[in-house]
Amino acid sequence: MPVFKDQTRRTIFIDAYPKRIISIVPSQTELLADIGLSDEVVGITKFCVHPNEWFRSKARVGGTKQLNIETIHALQPDLIIANKEENVKEQIEELEKHFPVWISDVNKLTDAYEMIEQIGIISNKESKAKMLISHIKENFSQLQHSNSNPQTIYLIWQKPYMTVGGDTFIHSMIEAAGFQNIYANSTRYPEVTIEELKAKNPDLIILSSEPFPFNQKHIDELQVNLPTTKIVLADGEMFSWYGSRLIRAPAYFATVSEQIVRP
Repeated sequence: MPVFKDQTRRTIFIDAYPKRIISIVPSQTELLADIGLSDEVVGITKFCVHPNEWFRSKARVGGTKQLNIETIHALQPDLIIANKEENVKEQIEELEKHFPVWISDVNKLTDAYEMIEQIGIISNKESKAKMLISHIKENFSQLQHSNSNPQTIYLIWQKPYMTVGGDTFIHSMIEAAGFQNIYANSTRYPEVTIEELKAKNPDLIILSSEPFPFNQKHIDELQVNLPTTKIVLADGEMFSWYGSRLIRAPAYFATVSEQIVRP
């Protein structure tokens, strides 16, 4: 019986290469599609919007944090792919009583590479996974950084405002994009006030499209209090999805940098 270790260092036993996979993490669902597991994936969450044809056709097993356990049982998966942060611990513990559950734990770019490779191995798509990693690394190696390295605050939520600390995957993407995260010495997702934002006086504030859908109205509200700060909207998927979307992230970061330097 093949034995695998997931990224939380749990041991997973799988009889054979999985033929009925459920993914309960949107970023990893897209990865499974891109390494050629269309036939094997039988269930996804309601937030697994990429690829669109899967979103329209695959069985949905609830949300990432509100899984429909009965639906999962009915699909009889031989592998569930989860994530330590995005899924609820108690639900995962219940599922692993019945099914093999492989859990990712991605906090930096190297973790993402490891996750992609390990999922490739466990699903018999190792060569495609390694090719994908190679392309992602090549794209990041070609990303040109400006000399400005703007002092940056990345907001993911409003009421209260929340940003990202140095132990998050988003932080690693902020740095990869050539920006300096002002909250690098904080952990996870600290709350911040307008007064704090003013005191920090950042060069740049990035408003993410997810999980809170910031828009131009929110730029206008913040700009009143931070008149000298550049404030931009950004595609949160590019900063927080750690699957195959990474192949497109460097080019996107370059467009964000261009947006910042424009008057």
